[in-house]
Amino acid sequence: MANPLRKIIESDKGTLRRLGHIADSVEAYADQMAALSDEELQAKTPYFRALIEQGKSLDDILPEAFAVVREGAKRVLGLYPFRVQIMGSTVLHGGNIAEMKTGEGKTLTATMAVYLNALPRLGVHVVTVNEYLSQRDGLEMGQLYEWLGLTVGINLSDKSAEDKRAAYNADITYSTNSEIGFDYLRDNMVARKEDRVQRPLNFALVDETDSILIDEARTPLIISGAPAQESTQLYIRADRFVKSLTKDIDFTVDLEAKAVLLQDEGIAKAEQYFNLENLYGSGNTALTHHIDQALRANYTMENNKDYVVRDGEVVLVDAFSGRIQEGRRFSDGLHQALEAKEQVQIQEDNRAMASITYQNLFRRYRKLSGMTGTAKTEAEEFREIYNMEITTIPTNRPNARIDEPDLLYPTLKAKFRAVVELVQQLHAKGQPILIGTVAVETSELLSQLLNRVGIPHNVLNAKNHAKEAEIVANAGQRGAVTIATNMAGRGTDIKLGPGVSDLGGLAVIGTERHESRRIDNQLRGRAGRQGDRGYSQFFLSLEDDLMVRFGGEKIKAMMDRLNLADDDAVIRNRLITRSVESAQKRVEGNNYDSRKNVLQYDDVMSQQREVFYRNRNEVIDAGSSLEYVLLPMARRTINRVVDVHTMGKADEWDLQSIADFARAVLVPENQVQVSDLQNKSVDEIKAFLFELAQAVYADKAESLHDSDQLLQFTRVVILRVVDAQWTDHMEAMNQLRDAIQLRGYGQLNPLIEYQNEGFRMFDEMIAGIEYEATRLFMKSEIRQNLTV
Repeated sequence: MANPLRKIIESDKGTLRRLGHIADSVEAYADQMAALSDEELQAKTPYFRALIEQGKSLDDILPEAFAVVREGAKRVLGLYPFRVQIMGSTVLHGGNIAEMKTGEGKTLTATMAVYLNALPRLGVHVVTVNEYLSQRDGLEMGQLYEWLGLTVGINLSDKSAEDKRAAYNADITYSTNSEIGFDYLRDNMVARKEDRVQRPLNFALVDETDSILIDEARTPLIISGAPAQESTQLYIRADRFVKSLTKDIDFTVDLEAKAVLLQDEGIAKAEQYFNLENLYGSGNTALTHHIDQALRANYTMENNKDYVVRDGEVVLVDAFSGRIQEGRRFSDGLHQALEAKEQVQIQEDNRAMASITYQNLFRRYRKLSGMTGTAKTEAEEFREIYNMEITTIPTNRPNARIDEPDLLYPTLKAKFRAVVELVQQLHAKGQPILIGTVAVETSELLSQLLNRVGIPHNVLNAKNHAKEAEIVANAGQRGAVTIATNMAGRGTDIKLGPGVSDLGGLAVIGTERHESRRIDNQLRGRAGRQGDRGYSQFFLSLEDDLMVRFGGEKIKAMMDRLNLADDDAVIRNRLITRSVESAQKRVEGNNYDSRKNVLQYDDVMSQQREVFYRNRNEVIDAGSSLEYVLLPMARRTINRVVDVHTMGKADEWDLQSIADFARAVLVPENQVQVSDLQNKSVDEIKAFLFELAQAVYADKAESLHDSDQLLQFTRVVILRVVDAQWTDHMEAMNQLRDAIQLRGYGQLNPLIEYQNEGFRMFDEMIAGIEYEATRLFMKSEIRQNLTV
């Protein structure tokens, strides 16, 4: 039987061999490009564009175009892409992921693929994790692109619609993932086509791909509208109730799944507390939902770890970066449950008007590529969800970093004591130190401990990206000690100061393992860039979250057998590292399943969203008349109503209801009587009513005199109806998703039930839109100011 591991290694080798051949052909142009004057080199851009118009593919011109960018970078930026960077950029052009170690120059690597894909004038989006990096890279690399004759735009959240439109119309646009997502949603909510800011999504190059396409993918983007009318008292009562419960008697906490389940004792207490016969009765759905969210808020979420309370508000903290997430709120009542827990003002839950997951947003691009230092551990997810392969690009110089095996201590206290001792030793000789923490709380604790022993240091509070990048950039200077959340300053190089290499380079200390191996690798990768010397050491304790949730008992039993009960006992063994990595793989698997589950449900909404947005945009883009949209709506509405009331034999038909419908929806009062419908077949009734509708439409058109006024009037009517109905439909779909899980107890597949029920509700929404738009148009009085 063939060895699957060998197959993977050989396939990677084959890919690198192919990339090497392409790099050879790019490097073959080096002397030719160097001999060109600035003007001749800049003239290559219109030359390439002419070739594309003549039918040449981007692959055809890749070697020469890449060579032009290399030479341009040398003249404009003083940087000359290495061979491995050419290979990385070729991967990006192919719509895949280039995994390149920290410090290997990913920003410069991207320039060649970005330039090549910007030549057809369809737009290239370079996506970064924060606006500081968008501005920094857009301004720095923008010098090169503009020198070569391309236009560059930087899309920031505080820009006006006009400035955003200009940024998106540029050949190359720098933006964050969230801003592109929100602009996409807003563009599909506009009332006039000139209000849109984006062009069709063509090519996205995602920097720090794993952070954006994996870590951020758990949270959908939501644009909210008017608040849902809901009493805040129920949140407060649910919070008081769950705080009165006893863990392991009234409820249990599944640390691995981060879920809380009420036990029989807890259910009985709830029924007594809220004076109910049956907590899970049909009329108590809202209450049980509030109790579930209160349990989650109180027993799975921690202040200063998952969120912070600031100025009387609950503000979220990104679990992966430790950064404060301004303006973000948990949905589905969880944020209100946290506000009740922390006894701050409970803000109303807004209704979602538009939403999309990052998976479905980025899958809308014609081509998607990305680069990161850490992606291989999520190769299956990238392949399954985004159809992207990962190629690990070799480093330009061999890695000289020393990675020590993990150290395991019995308690948190012993672990932090050991961390401070190591920091004192390294700091005494002037070696710079970067200490990575998982939570804000740990950063503050370590800062206090270092203050006690008199070691000056910087703490990254993750609130100011620009200052953060500056501190991280200086973390490699002699004697520098920096405490940061594991991902802080991502995208910023740590360059070693004079003489630091002789001291062993940057020392990276991890104070615990993150639930994702990628984040640990990212932290470790801060040291040893471009062949620099470096050192990394992770400290663990049996009281760490990861150890408590996965396998801590087994290791504790092993420590007891080895008589390592002493508080300062330590295990330094590769076995520990392997056990922890095994736990991390389990968490990664759980997280992948969770993201996949979110995506499977959003795929149902995605299909509906696509149909809805396409039809809505058709209304907005109409240039002359919307008669071809409105009259078919009226015909289908008539057909539905007539079909419902003409079932069975003719003498059983409900002609009165059909006449009532006609008077209420289609024609002026008393124009249609039951006698007008008698002795007609079903098709004749439909044709009769549709002729009346056409006559009303013609009267409206004549009273407006101006075809443009009729167009605007019809557009306003349809958009008002579709937007209101879509908002209601989204809310109904969210409620369906919550309720559908219970069908699993009846041996039904919740996802299939959600799909079937969801499409039935979508058909009902379309019927509702057509009925209401027909009624609103036909029954409206038209005045010169187009009041509907």
